[in-house]
Amino acid sequence: MSDSDYMARALELAARGKGYTSPNPCVGAVVVKNGQIIGQGFHPKAGGPHAEVVAIDDAAVRNPEKLVDSTIYVTLEPCNHFGKTPPCTHKILKAGISRVVVACEDPNPNVAGGGIDFLREKGLEVVSGLMEQEALTLIEDFVWNVQNDKTPFVTLKCAATLDGYIATRTGDSQWITSRASRKFGHVLRHQNDAILIGSGTLHGDDPSLTARIDEKQALDPARIILDTRLSIQENAKVVVQESSAPTIIVTGPGCDPGKIQRFKDKGVQVLECRVVENLLDLNDLMIKLRKLSITSLLIEGGGRVAASALAAGIVNKICYFLAPKIMGGNDGIPVFNGSGPEKIKDVFELVRVTTRQFGSDTLVTGYIEPRNRPVSNGI
Repeated sequence: MSDSDYMARALELAARGKGYTSPNPCVGAVVVKNGQIIGQGFHPKAGGPHAEVVAIDDAAVRNPEKLVDSTIYVTLEPCNHFGKTPPCTHKILKAGISRVVVACEDPNPNVAGGGIDFLREKGLEVVSGLMEQEALTLIEDFVWNVQNDKTPFVTLKCAATLDGYIATRTGDSQWITSRASRKFGHVLRHQNDAILIGSGTLHGDDPSLTARIDEKQALDPARIILDTRLSIQENAKVVVQESSAPTIIVTGPGCDPGKIQRFKDKGVQVLECRVVENLLDLNDLMIKLRKLSITSLLIEGGGRVAASALAAGIVNKICYFLAPKIMGGNDGIPVFNGSGPEKIKDVFELVRVTTRQFGSDTLVTGYIEPRNRPVSNGI
């Protein structure tokens, strides 16, 4: 096996922690000696042991002598500072490891390169940049947040027919996409701190907005409902269901104080947001959510919410599920419902586009450089 093979294994391990480690990045590590993996592990949760520690301890339990002159492959530069845990660089040094292969440097400009420099100064061979893009993609929300502390990393999830509809003219939408696509949708929920929908989706579907994954215990995201006039029913699932994650209703000013208090008595947070032209200001909301320690947000709203999110320039990433179905008319509910640009040069162009099959559906994933080009400021 090559260095790339071992790093690929470390990335697989890191992905197991996705959704559990926020606000920390998910990291994986593999220890190799004489062509054999002797230890491996990943960062299981925020405040828990780092991946390097787990992998080294795993090897030490089996045969501590083998750690001497071994190689450790780690998806993120080992930390060189004291936080909730001691520096991983010290753990590597103490174990007698002689070679370190790193996928990417720490994206935090205050500490980037510090761990690598320390290990090299101590005489270890350090290789950096192997499968760097794969590693950075895995921790893209963390990268965004260490470089931008104002707003969360925002993913817009869409699911539509080939002709761009999310429901029939009567609002029927179950189900446009395959079961495999819907299962992955729950993975996306688990991997994000919060999920956002509009009041239209809430009134139409009364969704739970929980994360349900068959093979593991998923973490529910915080549930954010855009509801300018506080029209939500007090017996809605997002209000009455039991969950470790909070429900946050985003309203405009001037809502009924009595109703607000009744929601608060049920454990629901009510967040007042700025309104522009009778619509909630999504840029203002993103700033407020980041102050609530929400670092990643999944938008699952309907056509108006999706169009407004794009127009407000808050979207970093799009996950667009295309089902091999055609509505065949022009009166369905479109995936984007709002005013678009007049010129092709002003459309949103995705970069770093990838595709993946889920059953009969195709998931198109791409990125948008956030830009403030509002067609409308809110929803």
